[in-house]
Amino acid sequence: MKRALILAVISLSCTKHSVLSPQPSVLRVCADPNNLPFSNTNLEGFENKIASLVAKDFNARVAYTWLPQRMGFVRNTLKHGDCDVIIGVPANYEQTAATEPYYRSSYVFCSRQKNIESFDDPRLRKLRIGVEIPSPAVQALTSRGLQFHGYPVLDDSAKSLIDAVAKGDIDIAIVWGPKAGYFARQQRVAIDITPVSPQIDPPFLPFVFDISMGVRRGDTKLRERLDAEIERRRDDIDRILDSYGVPRV
Repeated sequence: MKRALILAVISLSCTKHSVLSPQPSVLRVCADPNNLPFSNTNLEGFENKIASLVAKDFNARVAYTWLPQRMGFVRNTLKHGDCDVIIGVPANYEQTAATEPYYRSSYVFCSRQKNIESFDDPRLRKLRIGVEIPSPAVQALTSRGLQFHGYPVLDDSAKSLIDAVAKGDIDIAIVWGPKAGYFARQQRVAIDITPVSPQIDPPFLPFVFDISMGVRRGDTKLRERLDAEIERRRDDIDRILDSYGVPRV
């Protein structure tokens, strides 16, 4: 998966005023320019919408720094000082200090009403399975001796997988939930979205992740401020996620 769950980065910076100043400031957002449903340069992603929500409450305007989410993204943005908070990181992401999670999602099975819920479902042995490479699904399938079609992680790999299910080129795809929900809604046929089971494949291969905002380690004040914002705006954030079809568990 393009970013293994990470990342559009939002940051708060004041050029002449402090972070807590009531006067207008800048909410700097470091984000991928082409990574829907998370972000793009047309501000069409749900992380773009969340950034705007936070900026409004912080009495700030949003200014973006665009960088593809590849290896070194955090080092060249958050740690470099170009931005101060990442709004799409796993809660246990080692390169940041995380806020409270604001949603939890899962890898999902995407199919045309196959009703598959588990990696241990014997019907999988007879189905054409599609999966992004790399992803944790590869290990789960391989450990069970299941065959699959690999889709190298690219900007549109998740969309390609959902398209393949809709066209009947594959029977079922395993995709990170936010991507699956977003691209499934664009199909002319119904795509069933079901969280995979088990949530943690023994001995420890997780498929469910809490997603938080992440700040630089030591930036306690900003993290606490964002925690308060997440709590206050939780219903509004949920509505944004719902509008993009993001499945939560």
